[in-house]
Amino acid sequence: MKTEASQLIESLISRAEGELADIFSRIDQNEIIRTRQILDVFRSHAVSYRHFAPSSGYGYDDIGRDTLEKIYADIFHTEAALMRPQIASGTAALSLTLFGLTRPGDHLISATGTPYDTLTGIIGTGAVPPPGSLKEQGRSYTEIPLREDGKIDTAAVEAAIRPETTLIIAQRSRGYAWRKSLMPEDFQELADRIHQSHPGILLMVDNCYGEFVREKEPTDFGADLCVGSLIKNPGGGIAPTGGYVVGPEKSVERIAWRLTAPGLGRELGSYAASYRPYYQGLFMAPHTTAQALKTAILTARVLEGLGCEASPGSAEPRADIIQAVKLHQPERLVAFCQGIQTASPVDSMALPEPWAMPGYEDPVVMAAGTFVAGASIELSADGPMREPYTVYMQGALTYAHGRIALAEALNRMHAGGTMKLPGDE
Repeated sequence: MKTEASQLIESLISRAEGELADIFSRIDQNEIIRTRQILDVFRSHAVSYRHFAPSSGYGYDDIGRDTLEKIYADIFHTEAALMRPQIASGTAALSLTLFGLTRPGDHLISATGTPYDTLTGIIGTGAVPPPGSLKEQGRSYTEIPLREDGKIDTAAVEAAIRPETTLIIAQRSRGYAWRKSLMPEDFQELADRIHQSHPGILLMVDNCYGEFVREKEPTDFGADLCVGSLIKNPGGGIAPTGGYVVGPEKSVERIAWRLTAPGLGRELGSYAASYRPYYQGLFMAPHTTAQALKTAILTARVLEGLGCEASPGSAEPRADIIQAVKLHQPERLVAFCQGIQTASPVDSMALPEPWAMPGYEDPVVMAAGTFVAGASIELSADGPMREPYTVYMQGALTYAHGRIALAEALNRMHAGGTMKLPGDE
């Protein structure tokens, strides 16, 4: 039996859905555009059952692997792609790229300020840099903050370039920062300036959480490379693991040498399971991404109505699937994540608590009852235990599940006394 509070929450959600009808319709149109693009690429490569077959040993002439990489390159309009189950995560793909494209003595620049927490160890900027970081191996590093309007400060980036600068990195998504995520077109000015004035320098975009959200990708606006995870948007909730890199042939080959061995690169690497989840996941990616976007926007609209500050706001254009909401109370942050967990299809009995998660500077509370462990395209919510206790929610394989989970999270916050509903004293 529904309680009075749960009935009120249901009415708040229903009202928000009505207000969001036009925005949801635009998301549906983008899904059609991106699905047609992927379908056309699949047809151009004559994908068939033979491409799903596993391989073993060295993996020479693995048609499933090689064709899938050609498909990724076509979708991102680049010369080449590296798409491998052996890449453990988006962070691992970024690490491969940073080490593959720089040498000792090189200088790299972050054009979007401090990167996501897990990159501090790779670069060597953390309090205790781990052995093997870029810094330990003789690479230097500079961070350029975003402008006050949240855009890339192209002039400041260019001013930071040195003779030994070889790579500029940029992060499309906000990570654990309270800033707007960047649209694909936001990289155009920086890319044009670099290519015109510094043709030896590459621009790499961390594209995690952003794939298929818009009609085009950063590589359509001049970025040389994009890097991401297959258990986020491009895996469609079906890919069991993996990461990708797309970009120029020579650059991707150098990165592949880092993955396997110099001189072997992409020719090496078998996969004993079927490639079908990677093909099917990519085909499903625009639809799954659309479901995640609708869930994020609904969450923003409902929590805005309850007095919370959301970024992006429910009516703002979206660059990725992440929804950030300032909750301002540690108990409220924990309750929200616990509500998402109890509404999960996997490990619903678990109650997440803050813990010292590897790679993060603060304790993190994380709800992730996912079929694929850690899959951010499936519904999850997390946040660092620091002011202003912001929750970062992303994913949902289906909008229906996202809607149900939001209601459960609101009910848990209300029942615990951390969130008031209209009419509460």
